[in-house]
Amino acid sequence: MIELSDVVKLQGGKVVVDHLSFTIERGAFCALVGSSGAGKSTTLKMINRLIPMSSGAIRIDGEDVRHLAPETLRRRIGYVIQSIGLFPHWTIADNIATVPRLLGWAPARVAARVDELIELLRLDPEQRRKYPHQLSGGQQQRVGVARALAADPELLLMDEPFGALDPITREALAAELALIHRRTRKTIVFVTHDIDMALRMADLVALMDRGRIVQVGAPLDLVERPADAFVRDFIGSSELGLKLLALRRVADRAQPGGGGAGAPIAATASLGAALSEMVLRGTDRLPVSDAAGAVTASLALADIVR
Repeated sequence: MIELSDVVKLQGGKVVVDHLSFTIERGAFCALVGSSGAGKSTTLKMINRLIPMSSGAIRIDGEDVRHLAPETLRRRIGYVIQSIGLFPHWTIADNIATVPRLLGWAPARVAARVDELIELLRLDPEQRRKYPHQLSGGQQQRVGVARALAADPELLLMDEPFGALDPITREALAAELALIHRRTRKTIVFVTHDIDMALRMADLVALMDRGRIVQVGAPLDLVERPADAFVRDFIGSSELGLKLLALRRVADRAQPGGGGAGAPIAATASLGAALSEMVLRGTDRLPVSDAAGAVTASLALADIVR
C-alpha cells in the first residue's frame, strides 16, 4: 500500500505538488494522468526519493520513506523511464541481471531469473546475447521492464515508459504490461498523459492538474461521474459514449438464452468490441460465450445502447 498524506513539493518558490493526499492499495494499477506540468513525474520521483518532498508524508506499507535508507527503499521498487537507460556495452542478459547481481544473488539464481523474465516479456531467447543497439525501441523497452522486475520488487514505478514508441508498439507493450499485472499482482504506478491508455489499463486513475488531484477513482467513476468540467473535458466530453463502450463488458448487458448467428463473442469482451463485431457482420445480435466457451447468452444492439 502507498499512502500520500498532504504531500507538498516546492521548486524555486513555486508549488509543483500541492497538498496531495490519496492511497494506492497493494496490488493496484494506478495511473497518474494529466497534462505537462501537472506534477505527475514529480510525485513519482518523491515516492522512491529521487527528489525530496517539501512537506507531508509518503508511506509504503506503513513505513515513512524518509526513514528508510535510499538504497534499501529502491531495492523494493522497480523503476522504468521513457529513455530506458540500458547499459550500451552490456548484453541484454547482463542488463536484466543488474540488480540481482548487486544484491549478491547466486549466479544460478540470476540466470534462472533472466530466463524467466525473457519468457514473461516475450523476448526472443537469442536476444539475451545481443546489445541494446541491436534491438528495436520496443524490444529495448521490454528489456527495461524486465530489468525493473528482476529483483522481484514490491512496487513498479513507470514514468511515461511508452511515450517515445510508435502507436502499434505502444499498444502491444500496454497489453503486455496489463498481462504482467494480472499475473504478478504487483502494485504499479504508471505516469501518462494518455487518458485512453489510463482508462483502459488502470483500476485506479488519479487525474492531476497544477499539482493537485482533481479526481481519483475507478475508470468508470471518472467517465460516468466526472467531478467537474475539467475532468469531463480532459476525458473528452464528445466521446464519453465511446469510452463507456470500451470500459463496459459484454457480461454487463447480455441477456440469458441463445440468439444470434456465427461465432460467439466472449462475455469478458468490451461492448465496443461487440459493437464493432456487429458492424462487421451486419447484424444486430451476437451469441455470447462464457469462460468455458459455452453459448449461454446473447447481446443485442438495443442492449448496448440502453
